[in-house]
Amino acid sequence: MHEMGIANSILEAVRAESARYPGSRPVKVGVRLGELAAIDPDSLRFCFEALVAGSDLDGLVLEIEETRRKHHCRECGTDFVVTQFNFECPQCHALSRDCIAGDELELSYVEVEEDEPVALGTQNS
Repeated sequence: MHEMGIANSILEAVRAESARYPGSRPVKVGVRLGELAAIDPDSLRFCFEALVAGSDLDGLVLEIEETRRKHHCRECGTDFVVTQFNFECPQCHALSRDCIAGDELELSYVEVEEDEPVALGTQNS
């Protein structure tokens, strides 16, 4: 299951990015995952949750944006979503071999919250 390695890489990237912002903690990470990336989103989520549980990133939320396969028609310039292996351009009906999206595995964002400073000698209610 290569999803465990991918989940671990995501966490390493989150740690590296959050180190750039002292006094903050990561709360959410977004990943863009194409349907051709050969990664099962449910397995990735399971592995991610297993790795963050009890770690320094406990509570970090993974948000997965799944992207569809898109092709570009050389004949008319139309970009279109491929469904059920139909590579025919909906505009001019030419066959398209130019895949332009759907194989992504990208870290989209890391959302952080700043820790509230607490002044010494004050009481928190």
